[in-house]
Amino acid sequence: MVNLKAVLGMLFVFIGCCSNVVFLELIIQIDPGAGNLITFSQFLFIALEGLIFTSKFFTVRPNIKLRDYVVLVVLFFGANVCNNYAFNFNIPMPLHMIFRSGSLMANMIMGIILLKKRYNLRQYSSVAMITAGIILCTLVSSGDVKDNTHPTLKVDTSFSDFFWWGVGIALLTVALLVTAYMGIYQEVIYKRYGKHPQEALFFTHMLPLPGFLIMYNNIVQHLGIAVSSEAVAVPVLGALGLNLKFPLMLFYLVCNVVTQYVCISAVYVLTTECASLTVTLVVTLRKFVSLLFSIIYFRNPFTINHWIGTVLVFFGTILFANVLAQLKDVYEARFARRFNTAPQPIKTD
Repeated sequence: MVNLKAVLGMLFVFIGCCSNVVFLELIIQIDPGAGNLITFSQFLFIALEGLIFTSKFFTVRPNIKLRDYVVLVVLFFGANVCNNYAFNFNIPMPLHMIFRSGSLMANMIMGIILLKKRYNLRQYSSVAMITAGIILCTLVSSGDVKDNTHPTLKVDTSFSDFFWWGVGIALLTVALLVTAYMGIYQEVIYKRYGKHPQEALFFTHMLPLPGFLIMYNNIVQHLGIAVSSEAVAVPVLGALGLNLKFPLMLFYLVCNVVTQYVCISAVYVLTTECASLTVTLVVTLRKFVSLLFSIIYFRNPFTINHWIGTVLVFFGTILFANVLAQLKDVYEARFARRFNTAPQPIKTD
């Protein structure tokens, strides 16, 4: 029997997550500094959805105590802000995607430092490949750094474009380590209270909303850029006979927020319906498809050295998850069941 929910989950992972990256790149092409606006919009939309359907306007009692959410919320908020704000510092989309694929490396570092974990040679080798790939792509990208600040926000500074690019790399590094630590802390909470991902999704997006007050001026500034962007006719409204125009960047922002929710929901369905092997394969393949689309459609600079680094990162991820060995075991088990090749017990008289 085909698991329809799993198939739909995979389909919407590709539709939601890949289209989300496309709309993200369309936004940063217009205004690279819109990271805080994007993060706030995503948090607000998911918090409102959770308020209505998960919390039912706070009438459903949470399974996890709010005080235990505090650390998780701070980490989640910080990681998302750092990731999206990094675009403000001359970070190209392909490097951003490759860098974020280094989560296994960060998880291993945190596991060794905090949990005193030990790993086997295969895992150490795979993380070394991922690290080498990220370093190679970073070094290659450092040779072609350009100021991508929106024209209305450009200011004279004594620091070079390369310096600000270094700030962007530092933000991505911090986000990578914070995300890894968040994963460890999430495991602790789930062991204590059980898994409640929809509830966690709501509270991790709702509780940080007051924190955006710190970024109020920045968000309003970039919202103004979005509202004043080129106005275009919306095809759906045109088909209904409504000749209304909508600011292009604002339209991209709405699409980014909606597809972000579709992406997160699809990954949640996948984790509940499929084995971790399937989730790893789908998510890794989705990232690679997004990277290819970014290079081909948006014509982002990508040299042979970038490709070598990319192959190292993605093959290292597959190696770490031991995907090939697990696939072999799965197919051998299916073959044995189909042809009844399992050893039979010896009959004795």
